Amino acid sequence: MATPISQMHLRIKGQTTCIYHRGRQLDLYCETCQELVCQKCLSSNHKNHAVCELSEITHQEEPDIKNFIDRTEKHDLVQIGKYINSTDTLLKDNTSSFEKLSQKLKMQTEKLKQELDMLTTQTLSLYHKMEEDNTKLIKKYKQDLEVYEKQLKKQIHECKAALQRGSHIQIYDTFCEIHSPTPSLPVKPVLGTANFTPNENPQDHLKEAWGKVITSGQGQTLTDQDRSVSTSDDLGQPSTQQQQSGAKVKKAVTTYKLLPQTKVVEEWESSCYISSICPTTDGQMWTKYSDTLTLLDRKGEVKQKVNHNVYINDISLSPTTHTLWVCDDNNNIMELVSGRLTHRFSTKEYPMCICVTASNHVIVGMIKHISKFTSDGKMVCTSMAKGTVNLLVWFTTMVKGTEKPLVCSPHRISECPVTHNVAVADFSRESDGGDGKRHVVVMDTDFKELFVYRGDIPSTYKPTPSTVGKPFNPHGVVYDSVGNLIIGDGDNFRVLLISGGGEFLRVIHTNTGRTDAVGIDREDVLCAVFGYNKVKLLQYSSV
Repeated sequence: MATPISQMHLRIKGQTTCIYHRGRQLDLYCETCQELVCQKCLSSNHKNHAVCELSEITHQEEPDIKNFIDRTEKHDLVQIGKYINSTDTLLKDNTSSFEKLSQKLKMQTEKLKQELDMLTTQTLSLYHKMEEDNTKLIKKYKQDLEVYEKQLKKQIHECKAALQRGSHIQIYDTFCEIHSPTPSLPVKPVLGTANFTPNENPQDHLKEAWGKVITSGQGQTLTDQDRSVSTSDDLGQPSTQQQQSGAKVKKAVTTYKLLPQTKVVEEWESSCYISSICPTTDGQMWTKYSDTLTLLDRKGEVKQKVNHNVYINDISLSPTTHTLWVCDDNNNIMELVSGRLTHRFSTKEYPMCICVTASNHVIVGMIKHISKFTSDGKMVCTSMAKGTVNLLVWFTTMVKGTEKPLVCSPHRISECPVTHNVAVADFSRESDGGDGKRHVVVMDTDFKELFVYRGDIPSTYKPTPSTVGKPFNPHGVVYDSVGNLIIGDGDNFRVLLISGGGEFLRVIHTNTGRTDAVGIDREDVLCAVFGYNKVKLLQYSSV
């Protein structure tokens, strides 16, 4: 009967005596059982087994030991050393990888914060505009009521006087007056209203705007066949090894789609050509082409037409009175009142463009300068040559032609509602003293140069497929409510967004036709005209 394994004696490594026969030396090797035995074992446990001297066996096994030593020292230990060294690189790459991911995550989070701040600023600006507009309407309503009250009191006083001491003629005249048409009671204005409903569960929208997160499984164990020593070029790519090994690695993938930065609100073809556009406060827009003014609604339907007997150069909507102003070929500056163009003043020089400011001044662009006038034509200030500090020196240098004008060929003008800086799209014609390179010059309220934008776009900005790559051609320029500058780059078929300090922010929109005009409404919806009659209303982000 065989001895159970649990009851078998085991020789301790290095033990030289027999575990069955105490004191007996292990000097023999049982080839049958493949274990060391003593002389007494030959008559008991290993009786009739094939036995040889232990020295014969060790002599045969010495080469195997030497081969193991040689193979382990030259190969296995070298490989292990490489594995150990590679962990330092893995640790470094692991730290670097997650530092980059963390930085990218923080940048995206900061960008979203900035967009939220910008959205807040835009909305607060809208509220402020509505509050101001409502205040004006209420004050005007109050004034009208007070005038009406005064008229009624005067009429009552006259009636009493006629009854007390008036002649028959006076009584008759008074009777006729009170029965004649009188001004009606002023109509209570309709005030603008606003509402804000907070999103109670913004998490999903924030994730959508945030981005995409991909994580691969951790703690995957690679077999010896999968494990290979990587160099610095192929470290950090576990997915390749895992695919080669056939190991199934679960990936947690969450995809968030970035919110669109520009949305086309409306798009239509105008029945009339448009070379200038001015959105109104009630959602419509005044346009001009040649000698005709046309009022369009947001769908492009014609609401009103005003024909003029002279070519109209440019139009501008007053931010305070909300009336339309124009300049024409006969040097006239006019205001549209009750559907008719009313002459306000004339300029000595040819008016190329016009802008009515928040202070109700009128800026007129003329060859080699722009000038600011009161609404009745008194000059307030004018732009000077670069480096010129007084009007006399400016006049002298302009006559002599010794200084380059700050503005040479003004095409469009816009005033910033935040800083009241003035931006001018300058065609800079050589015949007007320019260099032939079109640009936008931005000046402060005293018409001193702040910066010039020449259409530069950073090389890091990815161009759109429809970008043409022609010289910068600013056909339109307008400020939005937060002080950013919108420029219609005509020949490149695009609209650019520039910060109030002159920094390029992004391309708002590109089209397949030339950008001819841009305008902005009170809600910062951009009205862009392409190819003279294709109109797009664009909701864009200022970031």
